[in-house]
Amino acid sequence: MKVLQVGKFYFPHHGGIETHLRMLCASLRECVDVEVLVANETRSTEDDLVDGVSIRRLGAALTLASASICPGMPEEIRNAHPDIIHLHHPNPTAMMSVAASRVQCPLVVSYHSDIVRQKALGTLFSPLLRSALARSAVIIAGSPQMVKYSPVLAEYRDKCVVIPYGIDFSTLDAADPITVAELRQQYGPRMILAVGRHVYYKGFEFLIRAMQTIDGRLVLIGDGPLRSALEAEAAHHGVQDRVHFLGGVESVAPFYHAADVFVLPSIAPSEAFGLVQLEAMACGKPVVNTDLKSGVPFVSQHEQTGLTVPPSDSDALAFAVTRLLDNPDLAARYGREGRRRARKEFSAEAMAAKTLELYADVLRGRGTLGRAARAALPVEP
Repeated sequence: MKVLQVGKFYFPHHGGIETHLRMLCASLRECVDVEVLVANETRSTEDDLVDGVSIRRLGAALTLASASICPGMPEEIRNAHPDIIHLHHPNPTAMMSVAASRVQCPLVVSYHSDIVRQKALGTLFSPLLRSALARSAVIIAGSPQMVKYSPVLAEYRDKCVVIPYGIDFSTLDAADPITVAELRQQYGPRMILAVGRHVYYKGFEFLIRAMQTIDGRLVLIGDGPLRSALEAEAAHHGVQDRVHFLGGVESVAPFYHAADVFVLPSIAPSEAFGLVQLEAMACGKPVVNTDLKSGVPFVSQHEQTGLTVPPSDSDALAFAVTRLLDNPDLAARYGREGRRRARKEFSAEAMAAKTLELYADVLRGRGTLGRAARAALPVEP
């Protein structure tokens, strides 16, 4: 079986979908012939090998509304001769390329999120998206909430299967204890961690404002177009000495282990799942997240693995973080339950196994009626 994974970018480009795609392909490659077709961040086309997976990065002629235009993609899809095309959405230009290729093999769509902010593009793209979803054999969602709340997927619920994202625990477990101790000494004893790109939907400005009343230090890992604005926000509220902008780091694992609390303060459903909170849970850390109409509160659940608060609410964030910092027994209980939930429900092995079963069902022409669908999580009514 040859599966062509069509994504937007691939590692070392950082992002939730890119992290998921890398994990999925690395887990699948032992069982199927996997090739990856994505856009390059330059105009040149390059072939690469990552974790034993063949990656073809196509030169982008231009970028429109954050979407890379790769004129050669339809031909590359045809030349791959796949048995299955697995397309990762949102990715309007890749979806157009799949349609233009006229390849007739089964199409599987991983629906990672709706197009939330770019409404004009979403409206323009809507007919093509609906055509692709109608043509698809099956649509994979990362959580029941994605199917429940997406206005687009409402029309295609009978095609939807929930396969939660999975992660590789080995790199998290391998964190150097000396480094962890050094980080605790540097940023502890009440260390708060947040990880993610500095973009609008992450809501980091609300966490920075919350630091005005939190007795602790915030370590913020990541970078992006809003970094300068966030640094100015910290200075404006007088917390710049307790908010540490580290940019990118070689390994996030030691920071997870060193932290007392992990916070995912996202404010929009563009945050469809929040893999970073899953990584924190796998390291035994309690999570504060937000009650979005997405998979975010499905991953870390309120009063079980952490606390869930309304989005865009600095006071609620401050209260929840302080509650966990001031109650180490409660934080430890949530951390233990988070670790158990992460390892039971969200392993890369389970994700790959369900995806393989789905591929087999699709090739047998049974789509969502096969074993993978029966094994998948139920979609809430």
